Amino acid sequence: MDLKPDWVVGFVDGEGCFYVGVNRNRTMKTGYQVLPEFRIVQHERDIQILYALKKFFGCGVVRKNHDDRYELRIRKKSCLKKVVEFFEKHPLKTKKNVDFKKFRRIILMMERGEHLTKEGLIKILEIAMEMNTGNHERLRRVLEEIRGLDEDTVHPHSERMG
Repeated sequence: MDLKPDWVVGFVDGEGCFYVGVNRNRTMKTGYQVLPEFRIVQHERDIQILYALKKFFGCGVVRKNHDDRYELRIRKKSCLKKVVEFFEKHPLKTKKNVDFKKFRRIILMMERGEHLTKEGLIKILEIAMEMNTGNHERLRRVLEEIRGLDEDTVHPHSERMG
């Protein structure tokens, strides 16, 4: 299946998701890891489109999401850069473009290492909370935890990260 850029833009406008998760991770300087990902979920009868999109972007993983749903998930930094470059060149047409621009901003911040500082992590969380991803409550809790940390406690293997 040979996909054209305009078709991919339309499909992602309807079915794609730019998502930014933040999880505790004791090995990170801040105690948290930023996990941006690009996802598309489809019913198993349309799994071939996920494989075609994986081929189109040259990366990603197709796996079971839940029940009869499968997803293409792209998390690898170099692959996310390809996704960002594609949508910079071929802009989304719907409000999803607003989420994409926020996602792009977070990816660029991470390239500069800003996610490795308390201030950068807070900014990333604030941007992610503006995105239409359905994980606002979780991000809000993480943001409150991070804002409550003293600079002295933000280091690898912090006891607070229990």
